[in-house]
Amino acid sequence: MIKGFKDFVMRGNLIEVAVGLVMALAVFALVQALIADLITPIIGAIVGEPDFGDLSFTINGSEFLYGDFINALITFVSVAAAVYFLIVLPYEKYKQARGISPDTRPCPECTTDIPVAARRCPSCTAQIGPASAV
Repeated sequence: MIKGFKDFVMRGNLIEVAVGLVMALAVFALVQALIADLITPIIGAIVGEPDFGDLSFTINGSEFLYGDFINALITFVSVAAAVYFLIVLPYEKYKQARGISPDTRPCPECTTDIPVAARRCPSCTAQIGPASAV
């Protein structure tokens, strides 16, 4: 039982996932600080309200805190933009520089790069099944 647990914990993909999660949390904290300390004050300086959390309206005694929604929306858009411009875009450029194309896959017969949607290799004419989901 102990050996099985040790094998589970030391499994390569579990360690990789744990490292990825720790790095994701660190990046998230960094992006949250960027939003809270730089982006929100800039928006507040433009709009005139440094924090939207107190904005609300009341209908028939029910209070609607739309300011919290605005804060969450700003946070979401800022996080999405930061992830796209700081992680996704540079990684795509890196893949292009290394010659890695998401639009191609290797032919299983001759290893020539072929389009993902191809059913036959243009080099060796081997019939190829649909691309497997990764």
